[in-house]
Amino acid sequence: MLSNIQKAWILLVVAAICLAGCTSLKQYVHNGFKVGPNYHPPLAPVAQHWIDTNSPAVLNESRELCCWWTVFNDPVLNRLVACACRQNLSLKEAGLRVLQARAQLGITVGNLFPQQQDAVASYTREGIPVGDSGFGGGGFFDQWSFGFNLAWELDFWGRFRRAVAAQKDLLDASVEDYRNVQVTLLGDVATNYVQIRIDQQRIKLLETNVEVQRGVLDFIEKRFAARFHVSKLDLDQARSNLKQTEAQIPQLQINMRQSANRLCILLGIPPQELEDMLGEGMIPTSPLDVAAGIPAELLRRRPDIRRAERQAAAQAEEIGIAESDLYPAFTLSGSLGYRAQNFSDLFSSQAFNGNIGPSAQWNILNYGRIVNNVRFQDAHFQELVLVYQNTVLQAAEEVENGLVTFMRSHQQAEFLNESVKASQSAVNIAILQYKTGASDFNRYALIEQNLVQQQDLQAQALGQIALGLIQVYRSLGGGWKYSPSTLPPETLPPVTSPPSAAAKPEEVPLPAPDPTLPTQSP
Repeated sequence: MLSNIQKAWILLVVAAICLAGCTSLKQYVHNGFKVGPNYHPPLAPVAQHWIDTNSPAVLNESRELCCWWTVFNDPVLNRLVACACRQNLSLKEAGLRVLQARAQLGITVGNLFPQQQDAVASYTREGIPVGDSGFGGGGFFDQWSFGFNLAWELDFWGRFRRAVAAQKDLLDASVEDYRNVQVTLLGDVATNYVQIRIDQQRIKLLETNVEVQRGVLDFIEKRFAARFHVSKLDLDQARSNLKQTEAQIPQLQINMRQSANRLCILLGIPPQELEDMLGEGMIPTSPLDVAAGIPAELLRRRPDIRRAERQAAAQAEEIGIAESDLYPAFTLSGSLGYRAQNFSDLFSSQAFNGNIGPSAQWNILNYGRIVNNVRFQDAHFQELVLVYQNTVLQAAEEVENGLVTFMRSHQQAEFLNESVKASQSAVNIAILQYKTGASDFNRYALIEQNLVQQQDLQAQALGQIALGLIQVYRSLGGGWKYSPSTLPPETLPPVTSPPSAAAKPEEVPLPAPDPTLPTQSP
């Protein structure tokens, strides 16, 4: 049989649920004795297939995207990626945020246990008043005390359990943020490396054309000096064309240096000359097709999508935490200790004292602050749901942009390849005709300038194929499972920074994989 006190407590709990809050008794039991709504993953706007799904270049099959950059078969790129994953500071920042979230989860879990546990001790010397004469007349005595206090707010409404669940979701979100930083890092390393190769190729083509134009100018200068049927107009135009071609090289060198500087930062080193490290190389050759899978796979492949979903899940728990303030808080508190005038008697049985008992505190007359906090947390949850759905849409957009760039750049490069061949042949004929007097210089100049333009466009188109493929794999979330040990060890030439008293970036510990997190395949 229940005692009267137990019956009173049960009635108080039922009355609190029925009268105070937004959660019915049935829902309270269904939610595992927690007030507030339980989280359900929101729907995501996902297409059935990609726009170009019928193209032979777009494969609907799923492949392992852990080391997607290896499709370029470029050892230098492989080494750069491994180096960046070991040394990049932004990635280590994200790793430390995971450690922070893990520690915060431990703090939150501690609230499931007695929130206050204090060991206290004191010594006082008190004077005894006598009449109106003040202290001193009655003498002084000592007071020694030692004890232990405990206060435990019971989790009737699920406040602390929901806080733990929210912190677990935030830990998952921080892990996904770490993975998303790595996906972005891999894409940035590959993009800047390819951009350097594109600029190198464009500079090389321009330098070849400069040599040809310089030879033509030298031919014209000699004939002009010999007064051999060459006008001043031909001489000035030839010199102008040469300088115009030469003027394009410095801008490409600026672009290449900026890409190299950015690549240094991604590698976790100060900007420095990378020519010896990278060497000369061609634009990475891309395969003719890409395994894009289906759009729905983005929900499990993209770390930023999973991060947004986990953030929404954590916020859903905040609604229940806020609603729990509408109900009374029940606390068990007590103390055990010793109190005596003489220290020698402090731990005797006569000096022992203690108390224990329940208490309740109900925040009433809060002037709508609690209800409006519930509304605020719910509105924030709805906002994060929209952020999640918008992230899904943006991911699909990025994949589609990468696919169309990859496919159309292939076509553009094929057309430009034929154009360059024809232009090169036309230039050879125009030079021969001009030297034999069968054609004027203006016609040669137009044909030669067209060759310069077509070769430059061809190099850019070849680069766009690689950049489009990089964008596709980055947009698909490839690479978040990669670690430098995934590939055979390949080391870069030594890269050192100036001596510093600060800790080396390599000494910052990366978080170990959390065994409680589900393993997801790309």
